[in-house]
Amino acid sequence: MTVATGLIVANLYYNQPLLADIANTYHVSSGKAGQVSMITQIGYATGMLLIAPLADMFRRKRMMIIDFAFMIAALMVAGWASNVYILMIASFFIGVFSLIPQLLVPMAAHLAKPSERGKKIGVVMSGLLIGILLSRTLSGFIGAHFGWRNVFYMAAGLMIIMWLLIFLFLPEVEPDHKGSYKDLVRSMIDLVRHEPKLRMAALRGALCFACFSAFWTTLTFLLKQNFNLGSDVAGLFGLVGAFGAIAAGLMGRLTDKMDAYKLSTFTLLLIVISFVVFLFSARSIAGLIIGVILLDLGVQATHISNQSIIFALNAEARNRINTIYMVTYFIGGAIGAYIASQVWSAYQWTGVSVIGIILSSIALIMHVFNRKKVQHKTTTV
Repeated sequence: MTVATGLIVANLYYNQPLLADIANTYHVSSGKAGQVSMITQIGYATGMLLIAPLADMFRRKRMMIIDFAFMIAALMVAGWASNVYILMIASFFIGVFSLIPQLLVPMAAHLAKPSERGKKIGVVMSGLLIGILLSRTLSGFIGAHFGWRNVFYMAAGLMIIMWLLIFLFLPEVEPDHKGSYKDLVRSMIDLVRHEPKLRMAALRGALCFACFSAFWTTLTFLLKQNFNLGSDVAGLFGLVGAFGAIAAGLMGRLTDKMDAYKLSTFTLLLIVISFVVFLFSARSIAGLIIGVILLDLGVQATHISNQSIIFALNAEARNRINTIYMVTYFIGGAIGAYIASQVWSAYQWTGVSVIGIILSSIALIMHVFNRKKVQHKTTTV
């Protein structure tokens, strides 16, 4: 489950170190190329909203086997795309059908003992986070030496292998929901209305992922402009971020022992600090490396803490709860990628860094204010 999660989620991020090369191939602006990353995130959110909840109605393994066929086809079209608009359409469907990790994470929570849920989620999430980060390293290297199109062909080959492994080794999990799809959607609305912890975790996650996407979408443009470095070097920053992801995996153990609010306060502060470092590192590779470690540790540890909170809410609705959280999360990522690509055109790296500081500060302030609000209500009662 951990390996599958890492390799499949990588499909969403292969394009980020390649954006400058894609812009050159199609003779479009950096802002237009940056929309490829945004549309991929929107596709992922769409797939989670419309397809992932079905895992509470249908057998998950069967869903995954069918999903793989569409995922592989979308990756092949992306590699072939004759213009940027076909690439955008293919990228949208890559996002839609790369939702399998969001079926596997709730499955891990379902199979784990309550006392070890944070630990087990942390193990699977460490695979997901390393996949997110190392995908950039792999795509950056292949893009620089063999062309960006071959990245998508390589990804399609990996998905064929994963399809076979899922088919042979993944256990089946029977669904819990007995109602209709309409009832399923209605129940998600009820969950949003009646679960304040879910609403807070989703908003916190969306703002964090907006910061994450803003940085990674524009990093390749910064390295090309200020350091004359290509996609392979942009991808190498994924190796740096992987250290943060490994450390974040250990945070899953802490969520079983430590108050989630205190942990999230600390990890949100790391994100704010990372963008302050980025603000003064437009011409410093060392500063960028320090910022990447802080950013990835903060974002991924906050994400794991959020998931530990939401998966403890309602065992029978874990896929729907995860859907609500992750749809909001990736909408935040798409917005962050879009804002950053537009800000880059006008204000360059300073503008991107300021956007990151603003978004992460909003997340921290909202988090602290919500805690005080809850404490006030408890005291009043």
